[in-house]
Amino acid sequence: MKLNIVVDGAVVATGELDTSPSAADFASLLPMTLHFQDYEATEKIADLPRKLSTEGAPISYTPSSGDICFYAPWGNIAFFYQDGASSDGLVRLGRLQSGLDRLSKCNQDSLVADLYLV
Repeated sequence: MKLNIVVDGAVVATGELDTSPSAADFASLLPMTLHFQDYEATEKIADLPRKLSTEGAPISYTPSSGDICFYAPWGNIAFFYQDGASSDGLVRLGRLQSGLDRLSKCNQDSLVADLYLV
């Protein structure tokens, strides 16, 4: 499943979702508008309207730059633009394929983005 991330009417990044129950659950929420904030100069995070399924997901995950992840303890999505540390409850949903640099440079305090499948 391909994902577009749109800011101010323009596609700033694209991604590919994994074929996991968690990624399918995330896809079922799309399209949606999310309010992202920068977190630890490593990732853009946004609260989801509900928690996602973590069925079959590993207990922890070590994210790489470009990963799209769900952090189960907080119920948020994260777009990593730097490598991160291993975190219990972090579930990979997919990978950004383009626009990582543009996404990381978007407004550092608050970013409103529309996410949809293509």
